[in-house]
Amino acid sequence: MTALTIIVEFETHEGREEEFTALIREHARKTLEEEPGCLRFEVIKPIERDGTPIPNKVMVNELYANEAAVTAHENNPRLTRVRAANAPLLKSSRLILARSLSAKTTDQGLTPQQLNASNDD
Repeated sequence: MTALTIIVEFETHEGREEEFTALIREHARKTLEEEPGCLRFEVIKPIERDGTPIPNKVMVNELYANEAAVTAHENNPRLTRVRAANAPLLKSSRLILARSLSAKTTDQGLTPQQLNASNDD
């Protein structure tokens, strides 16, 4: 099966980035805990080439094992509350759903909850 990536670009209202970032980081943590098909959920701060943070911009990069995992994420009852809490903080958002074009198929590997020192090679 082919893994799917979701990338979302968010633009926050002036002065609301910190509040939004806290909410989206908590959403990422809970998604990784609750949804076994979510393999990665990173919250990313865009920067200029010189390293300067771009104000009011936040991104997420999510990796799901397959289409069923994306559907499970979309149907998570918590997502409605997350969207409602985020709505007044956001000026815009753009979601991109993508499939890898690499020849190698994605191995599910370990979830973040399964990672510990005993798994080190």
